[in-house]
Amino acid sequence: RAGSGGAGPGLEADVSGGRRAQEPLSSTGCGEQEEDEEEEDEEGSCYSEEGEDGGNVYFYYTIGERWIDYLQRTEDGGLLRHVRPKVTAPGMGFTPEAGTGGRSWTLGPCTPSPTTTFGDLRNAKAGPARRRRIPSVAPPPELQDWLRTFQRWSGPEKLLALDELIDRCEPSQIKYMMQVIEPQFQRDFISLLPKELALYVLSFLEPRDLLRAAQTCRYWRVLAEDNLLWREKCREEGIEEPLNLRKRRLLSPGFMYSPWKFAFMRQHKIDMNWRSGELRAPKVLKGHDDHVITCLQFCGNRIVSGSDDNTLKVWSAVTGECVQTLVGHTGGVWSSQMRDSVVISGSTDRTLKVWNADTGECVHTLYGHTSTVRCMHLHGNRVVSGSRDATLRLWDIETGQCLHVLMGHVAAVRCVQYDGHKVVSGAYDYTVKVWDPESESCTHTLQGHTNRVYSLQFDGTHIVSGSLDTSIRVWDVESGNCLHTLMGHQSLTSGMELRDNILVSGNADSTVKIWDIKTGQCLQTLQGPSKHQSAVTCLQFSSKFVVTSSDDGTVKLWDLKTGEFVRNLVALESGGSGGVVWRIRASNTKLVCAVGSRNGTEETKLLVLDFDVDLK
Repeated sequence: RAGSGGAGPGLEADVSGGRRAQEPLSSTGCGEQEEDEEEEDEEGSCYSEEGEDGGNVYFYYTIGERWIDYLQRTEDGGLLRHVRPKVTAPGMGFTPEAGTGGRSWTLGPCTPSPTTTFGDLRNAKAGPARRRRIPSVAPPPELQDWLRTFQRWSGPEKLLALDELIDRCEPSQIKYMMQVIEPQFQRDFISLLPKELALYVLSFLEPRDLLRAAQTCRYWRVLAEDNLLWREKCREEGIEEPLNLRKRRLLSPGFMYSPWKFAFMRQHKIDMNWRSGELRAPKVLKGHDDHVITCLQFCGNRIVSGSDDNTLKVWSAVTGECVQTLVGHTGGVWSSQMRDSVVISGSTDRTLKVWNADTGECVHTLYGHTSTVRCMHLHGNRVVSGSRDATLRLWDIETGQCLHVLMGHVAAVRCVQYDGHKVVSGAYDYTVKVWDPESESCTHTLQGHTNRVYSLQFDGTHIVSGSLDTSIRVWDVESGNCLHTLMGHQSLTSGMELRDNILVSGNADSTVKIWDIKTGQCLQTLQGPSKHQSAVTCLQFSSKFVVTSSDDGTVKLWDLKTGEFVRNLVALESGGSGGVVWRIRASNTKLVCAVGSRNGTEETKLLVLDFDVDLK
């Protein structure tokens, strides 16, 4: 009954491949049940227990509990016997349990009745109005004698006779037998189960299969719209609390649309926009003249770009307007961090500055480093900065106070990570150091790299370091042991991102690799005919995609699981002749790219691409 219980057009058709189910998943039970539901709107259930001979007793009742039938499959050749229960409640073969409000039932003892034939079963299901499909013809005179002879035979003899009879039938006659027999053994088991069990069964289906199941009948549609069922599907996909969670709207009379399902469908549409949607013209945010954009932050609808023109600019990702220009540094800005309206920047003027992005005010200037502040990492109200003076400093951004100085590296500190407890730093002295900032002591010096360390990732348990020596090393933060050395890149690993056990690394050899840091295995190498033609400058990844940028002037989208190239999101006309994408930052629905050139072939600007969907 796709017409009355089927899924409507739109996103659901999109997930299921744009094709509605042509047949119900079970060809009996649903249609009959739907008519009963429309009359009384009650739910059916199914139970089973052992019969007296050890066989399984299957029984069901239609909506409204108006008719009951119990079937027992015996062990002698799978024949059917009719079993009727001893009546323990008026007109019913089961008894309501105490405290259940009459919605749950237990069986009374079953008493077997004389053997039931297949004809009894057909008559019971179809009723007296059943019509035979065979045209009216005079029965052969020998028919009754033939049937009486068949009745006298034992069960095995009947099976032998049927086997011989089937061999002598024409295909059209076999087809007729199948049309008569098959429907009698089909059961809509989902509608027969208690709702909790039915939902448990459906929870194993993929979302696209749930949408197809919803097109089977009205009751399946009710189950497939269950809010908790879709909440679990959202959890599996990492989708957070949906919009308007408490505002459940009526889809049609009797159906309440699940907001968790809406969140899932919306995210699916967004993913499809990334993968294959029409690329709308990006917003172009022009600023910083012809200077290089050295650092980029993106949070909510606020973008902050830092440049070697000594300034930072705050932009609206919605309107593309430059909201604030943060002026105060006397040297180029080379590192930044942002949280809400707080921006921290580090400069070649050897200072850090704390800014209010709403007002453009410089709240604090942090003095102490004696060379360029090259890297920093913000956690809570504290930021750790690393400098070319080979030291690290821990600052309180609310007071502007320098809390701790970490000394031990013998060359410029290039990268730093901070989780609120430990500081991890990588330097040009080929080492990675683990610090206890409160005691200002170095707890581990991780040695193994044979060239400068340029990139770090730290999840509280594992440290991942990338070096100019072409290797990536995975370390245990507690013991300081090197767990894996990831080999495969041919040059400098300039950028990495770590989520759970999945690491994605970008390299100057123009390739991107996906690793499992627990096993040390390289899962995918993003290459092939569509790979970058120059060094990878930046990357980000989600549960489905990897986004990469390069000196070749392109931003590419890849499938995380398969490693396959999806498409170019940006391709500068000046790519290959000087046009560069320096930095990218992405959210669930937007991509921000910092582009320009070092030879004047491409204007310095930000491109904002939007992959959001209409929320109507």
